[in-house]
Amino acid sequence: MPTVSASPQPPAWTNWDGRQRCAPAAFERPATTTELRSALERAASGGHRVRVAGSGHSFTALVPTDGTLISLERMNRVLELDRSTGLVRVQAGIALHDLNLTLARHGLALENLGDIDVQTLAGATATGTHGTGARLRNLSAPIRSVELMRADGTLVTLDEATDPDGWRAARVSLGALGVVTALTLQAVPAFRLRGVDGPAPLERTLAQVQQLVASHDHFELYWFPYSRDALLRRNDRTDEAPTRRSAPRRYLEDILLVNHGLHALSLLGRRYPALIPRLNRTVTRLAGSSRRVGASHEIFCSRRLVRFTEMEYAIPITACADAVRAIREAIHSRRLPISFPIEVRFVAADDALLSPAAGRDTCYIAVHTFDGMEFEPYFRLVEEIMDGFDGRPHWGKRHFQSAATLRPRYPEWDRFQAVRARLDPEGRFANAELERVLGR
Repeated sequence: MPTVSASPQPPAWTNWDGRQRCAPAAFERPATTTELRSALERAASGGHRVRVAGSGHSFTALVPTDGTLISLERMNRVLELDRSTGLVRVQAGIALHDLNLTLARHGLALENLGDIDVQTLAGATATGTHGTGARLRNLSAPIRSVELMRADGTLVTLDEATDPDGWRAARVSLGALGVVTALTLQAVPAFRLRGVDGPAPLERTLAQVQQLVASHDHFELYWFPYSRDALLRRNDRTDEAPTRRSAPRRYLEDILLVNHGLHALSLLGRRYPALIPRLNRTVTRLAGSSRRVGASHEIFCSRRLVRFTEMEYAIPITACADAVRAIREAIHSRRLPISFPIEVRFVAADDALLSPAAGRDTCYIAVHTFDGMEFEPYFRLVEEIMDGFDGRPHWGKRHFQSAATLRPRYPEWDRFQAVRARLDPEGRFANAELERVLGR
């Protein structure tokens, strides 16, 4: 989570992995749209550009600014909820964790989720955050309308009927169109998942990956470099009774083993990089198998306490096996000291203008490095591989692309830019990162 210093000056801001920081000229925490409008008026009078911070879980520099930084943490309520239709209208600053619990109390759920739930809804959707499931789209796809405040304080509502291009742009917007104040989502009836985790030979998994993806509601795999085996995660809808775990067992499995155990081995690998191949094989061997049944959000989401930095690319789903093999060969041939796993997930095509899954069924491949370890040579190497598969970077994860290299990868790039020019003609909602990846 981001940290804020205690000071009479505008507080400093730091993201989750501690590598993105800024000292804004003004820090605003509005609780209402009226207060937000006043904050934007103050920004305009001071000649400040404006950025909005969510939970700080993005690894890129989308947030840092020396102008006005706005936090929507106080705009975090469920405004309307209709159990009969599944439509729910919420303020943009609500955390996914809190939204999941509220929906569950009313017999509803989001159809898909990622593996963490600390992000704000607006931040997660603006960067194209996703879960896994070849028949399911990313988290922004269920958005039915976006309420957004422009730099002049005007509130606009963007939906498919009244402004289809604005709606398709605002669902994955990078915060470049204005301040999202509220969203209306399509929820689904609450459901349970049976989660089965376990190892399998990596090469056999890659040979069968299309069948595995098609035969499970939610399928993903993790591979620790230098191990022969992958760790498979298969989540499927079920009517089975939930499994029960005692508090000590939950702590042992979710905190002690998954987090503290991984942290200890990562520290050892950082101190002695030559041990990493052996440590990775040990982690894979110790992971074992598990089976759980629970509410969807309980199976989807887990606590992540170990610090790392990450890059993730979206490629055509048919390129999955070849891309993973290419990364494996690059790591092994160079004996790179990579202690964190590669994560592979799958989503259906969607139509948000800047969604990394726009127009094509997609495989997401994420690479990570442990806190304090060098990441750039590894990430640049993987990015070069992803370029060969027409890869599109996750907007909230590290990458080295620019507007010039990204534009050819998005068929509707110019439509997004037209919406941006219409809603923010003065370029008020920008910073150096937005200029790099979207242009001025």
